[in-house]
Amino acid sequence: MRKAWLALLLAIGVTPAFGAEQTFNLRISHWVPASHPLQKSLEDWAAAVEKESGGTIKSQVFPAQQLGKAFDHYDMARDGIADITYVNPGYQPGRFPIIGAGELPFLIANAKGGSEGLDAWYRKYAQSEMKDVKYCLAFVHTPSAFHTRTKKVVVPEDVKGMKIRPADATIANFVTQLGGTNVQSSAPEVRDIIERGVADGVTFPAGSLLLFGVDKVTKYHMDAPLYVTTFVFVMNKDKYNQMSDRQKKAIDDNCNTEAAGRVGEPWGKFEDAGVDKIKAEAGQDVYKLTPEQTALWKKAAEPLVKTWGDGVRKTGVDPDKALDELKASLAKYNALAQ
Repeated sequence: MRKAWLALLLAIGVTPAFGAEQTFNLRISHWVPASHPLQKSLEDWAAAVEKESGGTIKSQVFPAQQLGKAFDHYDMARDGIADITYVNPGYQPGRFPIIGAGELPFLIANAKGGSEGLDAWYRKYAQSEMKDVKYCLAFVHTPSAFHTRTKKVVVPEDVKGMKIRPADATIANFVTQLGGTNVQSSAPEVRDIIERGVADGVTFPAGSLLLFGVDKVTKYHMDAPLYVTTFVFVMNKDKYNQMSDRQKKAIDDNCNTEAAGRVGEPWGKFEDAGVDKIKAEAGQDVYKLTPEQTALWKKAAEPLVKTWGDGVRKTGVDPDKALDELKASLAKYNALAQ
């Protein structure tokens, strides 16, 4: 009888292991508009997983905070509100200190290699720092800087007295250190807080500035590789553990360093193109820093490395070793800033 059953399964092209597979319909959540390049990256990611799972893992992408606020996306994956989420770890200062190394100023040179270098380095640390979820991949956007409404930021002292919406926890520390005040908000809320005078400016990449309409309420745009923001895709552990070996492999084959580069690269190109678009707008002042001004920013940023290291040391990780490892990984992927 058993032989007959096996013969029947083989005759219709289904192995016993695959025959019992459950079909999954994953909810993928992010908080930027559907017009953002991240939407297509997630759709492409989902299509690759569906193909490699033999059509047994299907997905729907929910943009623009449809399933929850930007700040909550890590917990949404942990709690199963969504199955896969896009997370900015810096939205919760102090919670994910190790990955914050990627946010240190003048460290990462580009989006593709930066994403690959960061992801390859962070994988071993994610096992403890993001243990509530299944870590998928990490990536970054193009190096970016300040965009302000009424005051041009050229040297670090210019930040004193200003109200800035920071991109991440490290930039928030930087603003405080320089005598400014942080105004917290998610990316979709930035235009409103600047327009209402709640904030004087923002640290943002150029393409996103246009996407969220922030160019309509800012005038001065620093064109310098001051910082990047780190992001991750994470997955609900229970959902992953319910999957068959083949399905897990389909997920794993798209949760790796190569996939991190595939996510980071198109976003990087999108942000890079934004600089020229802003320059073409009437009344905008896009400016580069001189070597002397850049040196002042690098000097001013030095305490951030110590602050990051102090937070990491509390986790039991050696920050000096970890940062050296990250720099080596970035150099391997041609993304270490000079």
